[in-house]
Amino acid sequence: MPASISPDAEPTRFEALIVPHRSLSRRGTRILALAVAGFSAIIALRFWLLGAWPVALISGPEVGLALFLLHLNVRRARASELVLLQADGVRITRTSPSGRRQERRLPAAWLSVELDEAGGGVPRLLLRTRGRVEEIGAALGETEKRDLAAAFTEALHRLRNPVFDNPQLREDG
Repeated sequence: MPASISPDAEPTRFEALIVPHRSLSRRGTRILALAVAGFSAIIALRFWLLGAWPVALISGPEVGLALFLLHLNVRRARASELVLLQADGVRITRTSPSGRRQERRLPAAWLSVELDEAGGGVPRLLLRTRGRVEEIGAALGETEKRDLAAAFTEALHRLRNPVFDNPQLREDG
């Protein structure tokens, strides 16, 4: 989801699009749903034929719950988070699974990147600036958060410490 930027806007120095990882494609999800429903129907039919009809009746809501949870998983995969670093600050645009967008802006002047490892599990990736804290990359695993923190810190360093190349000041030639 590229951001719409006006021609006179500040260039983007860093961009990260964060989406939740899902291992199944749309086709794979359909195949899994059909397999769950099919195997459950076969098992329910077998129990029905053996005379244990209550088991068959319980399997209907059970399959419905499994398919509903699979649907929620697929729906949550539509969420995203876009992090843009520009000279004037950071823009974080979050898109919910329903498509609603929420945007936060943080000034770059006092911005710092932190990995909060207080919980003992996957650390939280935090952007701090003068009394404001914003978590980014909540859908990522530990390795991805560490990589994102390193890349964002490097981009922030390049923004604050630009390298100017003046050909007249070169010693060669």
